[in-house]
Amino acid sequence: MSREAEIKFLIKLDDKGAPEEIYWSASDSGLDGYVPCDSLMISVWDRSEKNTMSVDLWTNEMQVGEMNAHYYFTLMKMADTYSRATSNQELSEMIRKFAGEFAKKVEDFAVKPG
Repeated sequence: MSREAEIKFLIKLDDKGAPEEIYWSASDSGLDGYVPCDSLMISVWDRSEKNTMSVDLWTNEMQVGEMNAHYYFTLMKMADTYSRATSNQELSEMIRKFAGEFAKKVEDFAVKPG
């Protein structure tokens, strides 16, 4: 039996059209209502165009150290996803290694990479 799940984003913009507040909700998250966040990166594979479409947004509240941490954790998550999707452990490990090198290079890191 198939079912549906829904993910929603609510973006409040300032006078110049820049994100002032970002909220998300997901029907399967177990959370009630919209949850605030300061950054999001959405990547969608367009089958007909054979290309990736993306939306990258962040609020003015997002600190550089937080963005560095966001990128590090996103890279690590991408390595995990790539491993599950392709079973290619060698390339997954290359992504993890790059993420580790990235974390060593940035000076401002909001959350210590583990």
